[in-house]
Amino acid sequence: MDRDQPHPVAEHRKNDPPSSASAYLDPNYWNQRFSNEEHYEWFKDYSHFRHLIQAHVKPNSSVLELGCGNSQLCEELYKDGITEITCIDLSSVAVERMKERLLSKGYKEIKVLEADMLDLPFSNKCFDVVIEKGTMDVLFVDSGDPWNPQPATVSKVMAMLEGIHRVLKPDGIFISITFGQPHFRRPFFNNPKFTWSVEWTTFGDGFHYFFYTLRKGRRSLDGEESTEKIERPSISLYQEELEGEDYIFRTNIDEIDC
Repeated sequence: MDRDQPHPVAEHRKNDPPSSASAYLDPNYWNQRFSNEEHYEWFKDYSHFRHLIQAHVKPNSSVLELGCGNSQLCEELYKDGITEITCIDLSSVAVERMKERLLSKGYKEIKVLEADMLDLPFSNKCFDVVIEKGTMDVLFVDSGDPWNPQPATVSKVMAMLEGIHRVLKPDGIFISITFGQPHFRRPFFNNPKFTWSVEWTTFGDGFHYFFYTLRKGRRSLDGEESTEKIERPSISLYQEELEGEDYIFRTNIDEIDC
């Protein structure tokens, strides 16, 4: 795909957002959606964070993408020379349609598997990079108070992170692209079970999307958590973002100027 072409989200959106965010936890919702929808990008397309990926992911890296859905992320990574890619999704419909799409474009090296990110079917220390874009956010849709998530949410998020940490090679990198602000994500990322360091930056125009980089084996020996504070910006929603679904996952919007 020509990187100068119009944003593909508007071209391929077929479904309106569900009436409740809890629908995102229903596998039947995703199977039905993927049966009718060709492509949708959560949290912006690759062009908006390509520079961040290239700063951390080498072309010879083995990459696992969690919750690929019908995103074009794996295709864009492949075009940038990252060819050892495995994509997983819990939806059998998404997996089959992704396989068909990749095969039609000649991307035979990319593997696509039906698998649960809470129970990864891979051996220990087998990936250089694990990437998720908006997939973890789904686990928080019924979490209740974001400062004190329900035990069921905590259990799922920890299962996801423990699996990621396990399959990463020494010095491997976990990249999380999310709406989850650092004050909500750090309690999970900084759990004593994990040996990774935690860094983050932002991208985006109206919404601010967070790009976390967690490097296995790089946690500081003193175990101190980062005390860096962020200034939460006022939010100006662009028409493209109002028409999409990203706003559903935004937590604590203090001010909206439309």
